[in-house]
This record gives sequence, C-alpha cells and structure tokens, in this order.
Amino acid sequence: MSLNNLTPAKGSLGRQKRVGRGEGSGHGGQSCRGMNGAKSRSGYSSKKGFEGGQMPINRRLPKFGFTNPNRVEYKGINVSMLQSLSEKIGAKDITINTLREAGFISKNQLVKILGNGELTAKLNVTANAFSKSAVAKIEAAGGKTTVE
Repeated sequence: MSLNNLTPAKGSLGRQKRVGRGEGSGHGGQSCRGMNGAKSRSGYSSKKGFEGGQMPINRRLPKFGFTNPNRVEYKGINVSMLQSLSEKIGAKDITINTLREAGFISKNQLVKILGNGELTAKLNVTANAFSKSAVAKIEAAGGKTTVE
C-alpha cells in the first residue's frame, strides 16, 4: 500500500445537497428552485403533455378514424401450429382448453384457426371460428371442425 493507492471509504463522500436549511448551507433562499413560478412551489407536479401554457400537441392535431366498440378480436392459430401441437402431446382432439394449457392463448381469448401451413394429422378441432382454407385442410386430412 502506498499513498497513491489510498481512496476514501465507500459511501463516505458524495452526500446529497440539503436544500431549504438556511443560508449557511449554500442552498438557502430559494433552495435551488429559482425565483417564482409553479415549479418553485411545494406540491408541484406537471400534467402529462403540459407544454408551459402552449396548446398541447394532442389538442393541436386533428382527430381521425373510428374505433368500433363492437369489434370481436380473435387470436389466430395456424394449422401448422395444430400439427406441431398434435405431434408434441399426441392428442387427436384439440379444443380451446388444450390450446390454453399448451400456452397458445390466455384465459378469455377467442380462437380462430387459420389455414397457413400443412396438416397431415387427423384432428378433431374445436374453436370459436375457422377460415375457409383451414376447414378445407383439416377435412382433407380426415379431421372434423366444430364451432364452439
């Protein structure tokens, strides 16, 4: 050990500024908050999108579009995923509960079977909706489709 290796103990330096503790602290007067205005007051918190009194951008820009409140949203599962699932668990009947247990969908999601990929396994598939190509591929492999 030599003098050029000496360092202060960890945590002994770098104390935070103690503001609002009088003039002797070096941060007296306005306590590092500046002179006047909302930011110098206690309890100040800016609103989201506040631009200093200027009209905020979310009010300057026009609104457009339409969101249908009655939209039904499905989670799409491809036929290729059904093929891999049947090979993995060896099931011939695939239902919404099977897909939920395998982790493909969450608790309240609706399922639509889509026709992307190949299917060779003979499966009985139960779902909320099917595309025409998915029905054709499942029935071509010898399986059945059931809408729940």
